[in-house]
Amino acid sequence: MRTPAGVVCAVAVVAFLSTGVTARDLAVFAAYLGVGVMLPGTLLWRALTGGRAPGGLAAGLAFGYAVEVLAYIPARAAGMPMLVLVPPAAVLAVFACVPGLRRHWRGDAGRDRMPVWCAWTVAAIVGYLVVWSTLFLYRVPVARAYVDMPYHLALVGELRRHVPPTLPSVLGEPLPYHWFVYAEMAATSRVTGIAPETLVYRLSTLPMAAATAVLVVLLGRRLGGSWGAGAAAAGVTYFLFGPVLVDGVVFSTRSMFTVWASPTQTFGALLFVPVVLLLLGERTRGGWAALLVLLAALSGAKATYLPLLLAGLVLVVTVRGLVERRLPGAWLGATAVTLGFLVFAQGVLFAGGSQGTAVAPFATVRQLWGAVAGVPTAELAPLVVLAGVHLFCLACVWGGVAGLGRRALEPSMLLVLGIGAAGVGAALLLGHPAGSQLYFLEGARPYLSIAAVCGVLAAARVSWARVAVTVGLGVGAALLVPVFGIGGGPLPRVVAPYAVLAALLVAVVVAARWRRGGTVAVAVALLAGYAVPSSAVEVAGHVLPLERSERLIPKGALAAARWLRRHSAPRDVVATDLHCLHPRWIECDSRHYWVSAFTQRRVLVEGWAYAESTLGRARLYGTPYLTLPYADPARLAANDAAFREPSADNVRELTVKYGVKWLFTRINPELEVFARLRYRNAAFSVYEIPLNPADTRPAL
Repeated sequence: MRTPAGVVCAVAVVAFLSTGVTARDLAVFAAYLGVGVMLPGTLLWRALTGGRAPGGLAAGLAFGYAVEVLAYIPARAAGMPMLVLVPPAAVLAVFACVPGLRRHWRGDAGRDRMPVWCAWTVAAIVGYLVVWSTLFLYRVPVARAYVDMPYHLALVGELRRHVPPTLPSVLGEPLPYHWFVYAEMAATSRVTGIAPETLVYRLSTLPMAAATAVLVVLLGRRLGGSWGAGAAAAGVTYFLFGPVLVDGVVFSTRSMFTVWASPTQTFGALLFVPVVLLLLGERTRGGWAALLVLLAALSGAKATYLPLLLAGLVLVVTVRGLVERRLPGAWLGATAVTLGFLVFAQGVLFAGGSQGTAVAPFATVRQLWGAVAGVPTAELAPLVVLAGVHLFCLACVWGGVAGLGRRALEPSMLLVLGIGAAGVGAALLLGHPAGSQLYFLEGARPYLSIAAVCGVLAAARVSWARVAVTVGLGVGAALLVPVFGIGGGPLPRVVAPYAVLAALLVAVVVAARWRRGGTVAVAVALLAGYAVPSSAVEVAGHVLPLERSERLIPKGALAAARWLRRHSAPRDVVATDLHCLHPRWIECDSRHYWVSAFTQRRVLVEGWAYAESTLGRARLYGTPYLTLPYADPARLAANDAAFREPSADNVRELTVKYGVKWLFTRINPELEVFARLRYRNAAFSVYEIPLNPADTRPAL
């Protein structure tokens, strides 16, 4: 295990150093992550679970993150953020001094270790993640990075200085959002002195994703009974995707490769696997304590996971209650605890907000197919057909679930099946203006993959030659159907390829039945084969060089924003007239967050696309939420008047009514009459509003 891990670490070090991370930052980050997060988390995990729950350092890292976040939030709220170091220091001291706890430093030397071949499998997955992240984020200039990266950075800046947080790009706007991962990055930045930009754009999410991959293997082994099952579960989780046979039309089975594009999903995925591991093990007092800590952290990590968990637990309680004719006490207790945390998260952390998520059956098929395929999705019949196609695509990835048989009644399998069913159901029954209901499906992906692998193992055995031939039939069908161009109008063109597969599936199943055995296995092999070509294209696409990306942050912007960060106080408020991501577009795309991100200051009104006041007004099939106007026209008018029609009254209103101290804009000489010019480059200017707007003495 040490050699594969060492190779991956070496590759990651080279990737980070070659893309601008300094040796000092990398060393300090590794030291803090190892000694301040993973080591105390591992000691606590071993002690609380009695060494019975698998997970090792990966579960310890997840538990350490949970402790760190739960310590940082009250410490930051009290104005003493460095108190986040007290819990890990106390843990290390206690485990060093108490004789009965010293044994936990030795780890799992006597336990069943991951074999070398499986360790290299995990290393290959993590190495793939490193290569993908390097190509699509690490080596991409900050000004050209993924559109949401400034939003993530702005929230880290907010959590470095304020708890409870608000939306930094709109002064006073509530933040009913899962923000715990940004608290983790803020804590790391506070302790290590590493710039938030380096953590968000480079360092923070890779360890989370790597630990998740390890834990998926361990959970797959726990349920599948072998290391091969764990490795297969990880392979399906990360590399098998639904078929795509019509160009431009994708029914997503939700890749796990949202590592940095959605830090909240990455953080939630990491915390969720140890929760499932604990639920599948023996419930001791220590185990319950560990579960409570993880659920508390999970409640603010990602809003999708507690509902998924609750669905799985309800399925266990319901089915086992019917089978055993009594309610299973431990499972019922876990259900009640999960429900309590869900109510707390929805009522307190999210303050009843939904961020635009609503019950909207078939919203996914309308959003993913309607505009692209030209399918008349206003009618119910096409929606039902397309939903069936979607489920067929999912069956190509997770069809092995059909082979579970009586194993499906086991509590452990019921839990993962309930999580998977909830993920699929949410994707079909919920809607969101940005399609975020699909995060439920992504969250369920590892558990559906594990169940599918277990189903294949439980089904009747067939020869490898027979499986290979069947997979080849599926691959051939996927490659040949588009060549023949089957189908006429929009709906037949979309459905026809899957109808061909359905006919082939019937033929293969009949043949298998005729040969008496292996029906489920050959059907799953055919379905998986049908998904192989699309999966190969998807996997290769993640590690092929990226074409030159669009510049989203103008030249000179970062220098001006960083100057303002260095010369302003943390509680200063900034006003800007920059609101639209693409200023030349006819409609305003309000995902403009780089002012608040790189100044690390709250802004009166910058971008509002992700504000609750925007998403709450958005309609799934109406005006795109990106172009909705700001919810408070009076504030926006007052803000912009100070830049478009500068006057003593306009500038004074920003100061008196909203507490604005700084103005961030492009070159605007008229403002110099009413505010003090403090910084200017070729494209941007920064003005400070004096106590008396008539005082415009030149900068020193």
